[in-house]
Amino acid sequence: MFSKKKIEDQLLVIFGSNGDLARRKLLPAIYQLYTGNFLPANFVVVGAGSQEKDEDAYRNDVEAALTEFLPREIAAQSDKLREFLKRVYYKKVHNQTTNDFEGLRDYLYDLSDKLEIRRNIIYYFSIPPFLYETVAFNLVQYGLNNEEEGWKRIIVEKPFGYSYDTAIELDKKLHNGFNEDQIYRIDHYLGKETVQNIMVTRFYNGFFEPIWNRKYIDRVEITAAEKIGVSGRGGYYDDSGALRDMIQNHLLQVLAVVAMEPPAIFDSDSIRNETVKVLQALRPIKGSEVAQQVVRGQYIATQVNDTLHQGYRQEQGVAPNSKTETFVAIKAFIDNWRWGDVPFYIRTGKHLPARVTEVVIHLKHAPHQLFKQLCLTQPNNMIILRIHPDAGIAIDFGMKIPGAGYKVHNVEMAFKYADLAETKIPEAYERLLLDCMVGDSTLYARADAVKASWKFVDPIIQAWQVNTNIPLYFYECNTWGPLEANTLFGDSYMKWREPKE
Repeated sequence: MFSKKKIEDQLLVIFGSNGDLARRKLLPAIYQLYTGNFLPANFVVVGAGSQEKDEDAYRNDVEAALTEFLPREIAAQSDKLREFLKRVYYKKVHNQTTNDFEGLRDYLYDLSDKLEIRRNIIYYFSIPPFLYETVAFNLVQYGLNNEEEGWKRIIVEKPFGYSYDTAIELDKKLHNGFNEDQIYRIDHYLGKETVQNIMVTRFYNGFFEPIWNRKYIDRVEITAAEKIGVSGRGGYYDDSGALRDMIQNHLLQVLAVVAMEPPAIFDSDSIRNETVKVLQALRPIKGSEVAQQVVRGQYIATQVNDTLHQGYRQEQGVAPNSKTETFVAIKAFIDNWRWGDVPFYIRTGKHLPARVTEVVIHLKHAPHQLFKQLCLTQPNNMIILRIHPDAGIAIDFGMKIPGAGYKVHNVEMAFKYADLAETKIPEAYERLLLDCMVGDSTLYARADAVKASWKFVDPIIQAWQVNTNIPLYFYECNTWGPLEANTLFGDSYMKWREPKE
């Protein structure tokens, strides 16, 4: 399930400890690591927030969050919960007040001395992106990056910059005091079990890797669909959009794992070297090509059964004439020997019919279609890597229908991780937090990967800003986005696969 590396005693400091991410994801993930006996004997969580409260009040808040966001059977383990809460502490820190970090340093050092914990510290930046460089700077001012008495690591949530230039600027500022091996850029998509299993599927099984190339693969589809709209995040989303929010980080990283070459050895540097090569090999989409290779859309007010869903421009915090995309589809190419001229279709959107994330490998047809006229469905061999929900793998292929003759129908042979009844599928944040605790950065984004993904995305964003003739298509809620997204395939009979939850 997890890394076999030894976990040293340590402190985890959560900046933004009173925020939604900490309550919904981080604290439940830490608690499940604790109940699974993955944490070291000497381990504490320190909430760092701007609210005035004592440790008892913060422990009550943590208990309330765990009760609300954990599965009921886990949260009901009262003895375990009481023991865990004894490891939880709180220190009031205003992120933009440099002097507060002197008090934080004294508090952490006193705590480590009192509990006999070596000064190994993780700082989790569960804060707005504009504060990343401020908090990093303040930590450095009071030596909280110093590794003489124990290692120091920072975990940075996405987005990693707002453009190529801002990503470079953020990277420079984070490196003013922290080395690259101390910086962990978290992408929770890479923590998902099926994303990790893509490497195992390819490199462990002898019948997959020989066909994982342009000779046998016709095209690749990567879809991340959401059923809901912006859900009260209109202010943030209107400055971001689907391209920045989902494709620049999450889906390009998934593409890199799908398309990477086998690493020489299975370690962090070797694996990330190969994924970076993929991102650097992405064929640039020039401004003049954006209208042909990228389709953007925005959902509009729609009556779905008895519910009226408001349009994106009616969402709170969204400009009434906003051109921010809530749907984007891209036709991309990887210019290397393995993938030359194989199109990669990437799609994401909000208010679509299903909440699903998957990778579909479309294999080329057999050279001579003996049974083409007898197929009841379009001949299509697919390998489907389902990331969410029902994580697993399926293979779609043709079979003869029982009876006389040779009528062919497509069938699916599927495996779900849930079928491994005795195996707990860890949440993404569980896996990634523990990896950072042991110093394994394999599933974290490296600086050069971030820059390469921004280098691919930036020209698209700039073209949208400069060229007013590039259309923004509108689509109804509970549909698969604008029909124009199918034009990316070129051939009239081809269209996006419509997955079901």
